[in-house]
Amino acid sequence: MQQRPNIPVAVVIERKKDPNAWEAWGFRIVEVVLDEGGFGNQPRTLRDDGRVAQVLHPGLTVTLHRDEGEGYYLNLTSGAPVWFVMWRIDDDDPSRAWPEWVTLSYNEAGRQLDAQERVDNVPLADEVAALLQAFVDEHYRPEVKQRRRPASFKPPGQR
Repeated sequence: MQQRPNIPVAVVIERKKDPNAWEAWGFRIVEVVLDEGGFGNQPRTLRDDGRVAQVLHPGLTVTLHRDEGEGYYLNLTSGAPVWFVMWRIDDDDPSRAWPEWVTLSYNEAGRQLDAQERVDNVPLADEVAALLQAFVDEHYRPEVKQRRRPASFKPPGQR
């Protein structure tokens, strides 16, 4: 049985104090970087000036699944491939947020958005896009679109 490709990554989340009149804290995903093991396994503050902080969250893994081929294909053919990051805010400490998982599948990200989760995206590096393209080329074939005849042109018994 062939092993599924894994891509170890780390996510950088930025936190802003009082970003507007309605929020005490604002968050955004800054970037997703490849994690080659040098980041450790605990979140690390990269910078914090009291107003803006950036925290690196290592230890996440993106696993490519053959049954998500369509989602990867849609991401690659969108014109601007991205990482999709699902993240959460701590209920007890709203100044803290962390990434739950990272995916490259447009469909998987859509399912999470449908479930009211926070999913943001950041640009995908060319080297990872090439790896994803090779995976899609090997494991996915888009369905050939067939023209459907409008019902008005079908005989009454076939409508």
